[in-house]
Amino acid sequence: MWRSRVLSVSDDEIVLERPAVVGKVFDFAVGTPVVGIIAVGQNRWMFRSSVLGTNGSRPGLGGFFNSMRIRMPDSVERCQRRDSLRTSTAALNLPEVECWPLRDPTTVVAAEVANRALITGAESSGQPLVSSELLLPDVGPSFKAKLMNLGGGGMGLQVAKSDASGTGRSPLLWVRVDLRPAIAAPLGVTARIAHTHMDHEQNHYLGLAFEFSFNPAHREFVTSQLTRCVEGIVAGARAAA
Repeated sequence: MWRSRVLSVSDDEIVLERPAVVGKVFDFAVGTPVVGIIAVGQNRWMFRSSVLGTNGSRPGLGGFFNSMRIRMPDSVERCQRRDSLRTSTAALNLPEVECWPLRDPTTVVAAEVANRALITGAESSGQPLVSSELLLPDVGPSFKAKLMNLGGGGMGLQVAKSDASGTGRSPLLWVRVDLRPAIAAPLGVTARIAHTHMDHEQNHYLGLAFEFSFNPAHREFVTSQLTRCVEGIVAGARAAA
């Protein structure tokens, strides 16, 4: 999932910003199915659509750069309050994320290097992941979250009320995202809490910005892994359509 600004609306289509992850912009092929979510305060609606094209190449759209056009949906359904990402026509199974408040940012370098070696080793050997191989930096007690969206430089997380106490212990988090089987092992990355808000059920939403200043070399690896993951999901969606 990604957040995207609406650039233009007509009777037949919606023009959006193209999705991007860590600065990498993606091309979605014509016909790729997508699920749209409209959030207004605490209310959410969902709909199914498909990609009509990218880059605003169709005449009359004002020449929007890095835009993506999707078909105007035939209908929109309001999400149930108890499950704000599920309707009768679409359901989203969000990946799990494990988070730790980071006590000493200098210790992330060894953890990120080890994480890269673990993922590349698992890819080349095809061996199952051994949990004891997951090296951690100097962190506090962990808490669970769900991945809500990926953005140009970070991600959005949903943290349940029961785990929300962990979100205020440090502005920096060590985050491990489980995107298997697209990525051979959970992906570890340092992130800074950019903004937060709380919903009517006191669940917390965190906007995280990836932080590569402690280990700049990790940026390229994270970008390549997330790019491959998104491209695989898009290819699978087109094949299933």
